[in-house]
Amino acid sequence: MSAQPIKIDDLPIGRFHIKIAALTFGAHFTDGYILGLIGIAFTLLSPQMHLDPFWQGLIGSSALIGLFFGSLFFGRISDIVGRQKIFLVSFILITLASVMQFYAQTAMQLFLCRVLIGIGLGGDFSVGHAMLAEFSPRKHRGVLLGSFSVIWTVGYVASTFVGTAMLSLGDDAWRWMLASSAVPAFLILIARIGTPESPRWLLNHGRVEEARAIVRKHLGANVVLDEQPSAKKGGGYSVLFSREYRKRTAFNCLFFVCIVMPYFAIYTFLPSILEKMGLADGFGTEFMLNMLLIIGALIGIWCTIKFTRRGFLINSFIILAVALFVLAALPNSSAFLMVLVFGLFTLVLSAVSNLVGVFPAESFPTEVRASGIGLATAVSRLGSAVSTFLLPMSVAGIGLNSTIAILAGILAIGAALSYAWAPETKSLSLTEACTVEAEEPAVEVGVTARA
Repeated sequence: MSAQPIKIDDLPIGRFHIKIAALTFGAHFTDGYILGLIGIAFTLLSPQMHLDPFWQGLIGSSALIGLFFGSLFFGRISDIVGRQKIFLVSFILITLASVMQFYAQTAMQLFLCRVLIGIGLGGDFSVGHAMLAEFSPRKHRGVLLGSFSVIWTVGYVASTFVGTAMLSLGDDAWRWMLASSAVPAFLILIARIGTPESPRWLLNHGRVEEARAIVRKHLGANVVLDEQPSAKKGGGYSVLFSREYRKRTAFNCLFFVCIVMPYFAIYTFLPSILEKMGLADGFGTEFMLNMLLIIGALIGIWCTIKFTRRGFLINSFIILAVALFVLAALPNSSAFLMVLVFGLFTLVLSAVSNLVGVFPAESFPTEVRASGIGLATAVSRLGSAVSTFLLPMSVAGIGLNSTIAILAGILAIGAALSYAWAPETKSLSLTEACTVEAEEPAVEVGVTARA
């Protein structure tokens, strides 16, 4: 007697899901590691290359600029040629460009190397989120996608310890710091060899038997896909900006950018910001905030399980905006209160950042999923590149407190946009989550628990 068929969305989490998640998380660890190291490298790099605020901002935002172009290009290409190919190509580029940083002799050369790294990371973000969403069961999809933030934070914090340890290597320590990202990138590249194609992508392109064979081999002989090949023709941005999906597209781009603009602007230059705030007590405050980033990311996983997506997002935006406004208003003499508010801000920002891996992957159908994720990632990285580039000049021009107040305003805009447009995708199959209803769900402000 044959086993009862079970849909891919209704599976319990298994070894293969963990493997795909681990391979996908590699990009986020590497991204956090790369972006975290540059802040420490600047302490040696800036005086050695005589970098003014313009070049500090440009190099600080260089990987984010690359992420913008990589997310747009590789996201669309992935919807055409498949997920698996980009899954490998992206890390070949990241590994080679990481090594090239060691040999950079000018600010422009270093800038270009880091743009190439960003292009690889942007492509991998688009493909990795799509692939993991397409393999994940509905019950565990939010946790798996949201865990990206935890791994990114671990990479960021790891870079702080590695960079600090490497400061003793002399004048060229910054070269070894930046080139060290080639090590995790190469290990991830090797581990990804043999990764299967997404069965949902295969099915959507009419390759039904190949899709079924992958599902049988990796998920079980009695497992079936829960969607049919798409009858829609075309794809890409024509679908994303169609009447049906344009609100989803706008929401995913804008909520994402409102979270990451303050995140990257503040944490790329965290050591210098703490110094200007009078909180630079050696490594103590920075270490505490880094630990809170990890704790917050873990709390974010619990919140993703416990609460609705909408409620978690809206309330987090409100808390973050208020925290930054308070931080901007406090005098430097209120050191204890500043640390307390900065700690709360860090904890909540890290927690809600889990949702940037969840909402875009759950918002678009298979034929444009990587394009949608890529577009949202691209817009977010463009915004964070702008904020990172402008932050040193803004602090020099209008002061730190005014700059922080502007970032608080961005978070307030994020709260308003989420209140108006955020869908609720929790507990739905991937096909249901990507279906846009004729009427939007009722506005829901509270962080409502949902089983």
